Amino acid sequence: MENATWRELITDALQGNEESWSDIVSITLSDAELDVEFDRGHGEVNGKPFTAWTTNYVYFPLCYDGAEWCGSAPRNPNGQALDHQGGREDALR
Repeated sequence: MENATWRELITDALQGNEESWSDIVSITLSDAELDVEFDRGHGEVNGKPFTAWTTNYVYFPLCYDGAEWCGSAPRNPNGQALDHQGGREDALR
């Protein structure tokens, strides 16, 4: 079992985009929901669905074969193509 919270996984994604929690302008999870621990490993989807917005990115849950993590996409057109979503976690960071 590989436990995590959305707060931890979103933090990783924010840092990957050189952002922080202070950049979040809206999120669909409450503080309590951000801290719910769930099994993010292979198996069933356990994390609550969410969307979070910063000025520059939109963050959302990704899943492949039951493994969960946080993905992101630019909020505005920037001419950059995204990799396939929902595949290998290491390829999407």
